[in-house]
Amino acid sequence: MRKINILTIDDDFINLKLLEAMLKSHESVGEIIKATNGLDGLNIIDQRDDIDLVLLDIVMPVMNGLEFLDNLKARKNAFSKPVIVITTDEAVKREAFNKGANDFLTKPILKKVLLEKIDKLIVDFE
Repeated sequence: MRKINILTIDDDFINLKLLEAMLKSHESVGEIIKATNGLDGLNIIDQRDDIDLVLLDIVMPVMNGLEFLDNLKARKNAFSKPVIVITTDEAVKREAFNKGANDFLTKPILKKVLLEKIDKLIVDFE
């Protein structure tokens, strides 16, 4: 089975480390790439074609998650991999889906729920 590479985008260092720890426990996760805002995330996606999944925080400086989704959709080489939005704000959920998000996680993130969502998406990679 092929391992998937996951881009995590969050301005909070502790959240990035927590996500990394949770993801490392999943046998199908390969590389975990970290970005601290949406603009950094877009730059990574532009430089790499091996990103299989994005975990995206909404509230960030420089470029927030909703702006990231807008910019992602507007790109010529449209990124077609799943994006899971992570936030404390339930009201953002509909807007994120309208902008192309595939799924939603509410903070605080439960490891079991995160890994279940990844399992559901991994079927597409096999």
